[in-house]
Amino acid sequence: MNVGTWEHNLTNAEHNHNSVKHMYDFNLWETSVLALPTQNKIISLLYVVLQGIFGDFNGQTKQQTKLGGIRATLFVYAMEGLENMAFLSNAVSLVTYFYGYMNFSLTKSATTLTNFMGTSFLVALFGGFISDTYLSRFKTCVLFGCIELLGYAVLTVQAYSHQLRPPRCQGLAISQTTQCEVADSGQTAILFTGLYLVAFGTSGVKAALPSLGADQFDEKDPKESAQLSSFFNWFLLSLTFGSIIGVTLIVWISTNKGWDWAFGSCTLAVLFSIVCVSMGKSLYRNNVPKGSPLLRILQVFTVAIRNRKLPQPEMTDELHEVRDKEAGVYNEILPRTDQFRFLDRAAIGQTSGDASTSISPGPWRLCTVTQVEETKIIIRMLPVILSTVFMNTCLAQLQTFTVQQSTTMDTHILSFKMPGPSIPVIPLVFMFVFIPIYDRVFVPIARKITGIPTGIRYLQRIGVGLVLSAISMAVAGIVETRRKSVAREHNMVDSLQPLPMSVFWLGYQYAIFGLADMFTFVGLLQFFYAESSAGMKSLGTAISWCSLAFGFYLSSVVVEVVNKVSGGWLANNNLNRDKLNYFYWLLAALSVLNFGIYLACASWYRYKKVEVINQEENNGSEAAKGKQLEMLTV
Repeated sequence: MNVGTWEHNLTNAEHNHNSVKHMYDFNLWETSVLALPTQNKIISLLYVVLQGIFGDFNGQTKQQTKLGGIRATLFVYAMEGLENMAFLSNAVSLVTYFYGYMNFSLTKSATTLTNFMGTSFLVALFGGFISDTYLSRFKTCVLFGCIELLGYAVLTVQAYSHQLRPPRCQGLAISQTTQCEVADSGQTAILFTGLYLVAFGTSGVKAALPSLGADQFDEKDPKESAQLSSFFNWFLLSLTFGSIIGVTLIVWISTNKGWDWAFGSCTLAVLFSIVCVSMGKSLYRNNVPKGSPLLRILQVFTVAIRNRKLPQPEMTDELHEVRDKEAGVYNEILPRTDQFRFLDRAAIGQTSGDASTSISPGPWRLCTVTQVEETKIIIRMLPVILSTVFMNTCLAQLQTFTVQQSTTMDTHILSFKMPGPSIPVIPLVFMFVFIPIYDRVFVPIARKITGIPTGIRYLQRIGVGLVLSAISMAVAGIVETRRKSVAREHNMVDSLQPLPMSVFWLGYQYAIFGLADMFTFVGLLQFFYAESSAGMKSLGTAISWCSLAFGFYLSSVVVEVVNKVSGGWLANNNLNRDKLNYFYWLLAALSVLNFGIYLACASWYRYKKVEVINQEENNGSEAAKGKQLEMLTV
């Protein structure tokens, strides 16, 4: 058979496939294909298989109702639980690996971990950009999951091979650890290669995975809108469950079996997470990348600056908008708002001196109102995300100092001794218990009162978390005051023996902060997903992770500044002589101040309104029929 015949048959196969792909019933589809000539039948089936492998997401638009839903999100939950099990287990215990296996100093170990954590959250912006611009969210999750898998494999090999890391220091006093052989440049390079492959990989997963799950629900459908609210709660539950396994089982493995076994377990967990999310491929509603959101924002600023001398139009009809796009069934149109009106100049059409001749309306000369409003949304979001950074600074301090406090207390549970890195399991257990209560009890009651699918609005939920964060810091100060008084009462201020005080006293501050995290973390994810335009959902989700990144980076600065200003509240190596309780109370006071700033930002914020054009093509005709216009307030 010559090439021309194959091309002709492939064209016929594509035409035959398109003629039957709108049929949802598999039996009808099968009958239609079997009715084709044998040669065209084989090529048509091959076309379908290749389409399934490489993904024709444009062809899903008429089958959206058959895709997505709760069953599709089960695979998302599985990936999040397994991936976060690996990530968080390292987040709480990598300091011991840097210090005990790579012979880093305590300061370098802490700095390395802080930089690793901050990078993991900050680079999520890049993952969100890739997901919105070039790849679907599913492909982004798989690609970055494979990068993370490679990173854990590198760390596993290094931990297993004695030639790839320095000899361990054993039996030396703390004052003699400077005599240990430090890691050479090659060993350090391998370590940082593995670490930042993990950071880069997990950042892409964090950016795309929540949006992939949320895409399985239609915000315009009342029933699915309520399910979307529950999705974010159950997403946090899966994250929490994976974290519990990570800070208990994986930490136990690293402590008792070795870091090669721990990293190996993380490698397998990430591998299974990729397999799990891939198993749901045929069920997903996949987004179609709509081009670079950052480029669209840059175009708005460029055109607005170019048109800065033009008069501000008063009527919305004077601004440019395109309502007849070919981007699928639903075209999101954002109506004009009255904030940041100087950006509206980007949507002013210009004419040349000859009124009959128009300047070519390229993207760098004329933007749509929707494009302008996309930019306004991002600007309005920035004060909200910045006002939540300090809460994550408190989280970083709580994680650091609570583990140090636990080393001075009785960590026995019956006959079992809890490892220090496993202390974070306390808030995780509280979150694991309260998330279902919140979703199944509080939200339905609040929904009946407010009529809002989420029970309360996103910004209200974030605000509740910020209040609980301030309370947690105040409680932490009270508990630390109690711990120091026990040390004084038993003359154990300078003793290395554990105090006769249970480590579960730390559970009060941790439990309250766990509830704060439950409100704020999910609130931020919901807020940025719902408020972002259709073309920047992943980027919006990634911005929510930046709050954690900046919180971790800011935490070390806060400690340094407080030490200098206070004259050394945290300067001693002995917590019994430090003034950690004063530090906690300072954080509580600053949290209250931060909440006041947040209230101002939240009151100023305008929730977006969306016009959705529902287009149905009439057998390939150029004109769309049955055009419906509905206004949605998110």
